Amino acid sequence: MNNTIKFILDGKNVEYNGNPSERLLDVLRNYFHSTGVKCGCKEGECGACSVLIDGVLANSCMLTVGRIENCEVMTIEGFSKTKKFDVIDKAYSSVGAVQCGFCIPGMVLATEYLLSQNPNPTEEEIRDGISGNLCRCTGYNAIVRAVGIAAKEGEGLW
Repeated sequence: MNNTIKFILDGKNVEYNGNPSERLLDVLRNYFHSTGVKCGCKEGECGACSVLIDGVLANSCMLTVGRIENCEVMTIEGFSKTKKFDVIDKAYSSVGAVQCGFCIPGMVLATEYLLSQNPNPTEEEIRDGISGNLCRCTGYNAIVRAVGIAAKEGEGLW
């Protein structure tokens, strides 16, 4: 059974004509070619498929596309066009917090969500804020430093 599901993707009104029980992750990657949304564990544990839905961080592997009707979905592709992304990107780059890049889209969106909720987080709050994302390359210390730098450099954006 196919339906037309309307939502906003990275600031644009879009429609998906298909099965509403398809995983949002698959629809974003295969139908809308949002390849920054990574397919990791498919169990909501690694955060590689993170997106912002109405400003809230969510694992797209755990949602069906039918559940996002009329919602606003922000992927890393859309977020990368913002001033906030520029601040986060520079902070991550400044401390070498990016290696393979598989987890980084989810980490960046987790950073955005954390800073939008708490513009001046402590180290413990940063570690808690990114805890839904797994990184096997850099470890977490560089990423925690990057989030702290982004909070300081982006003062007033969040």
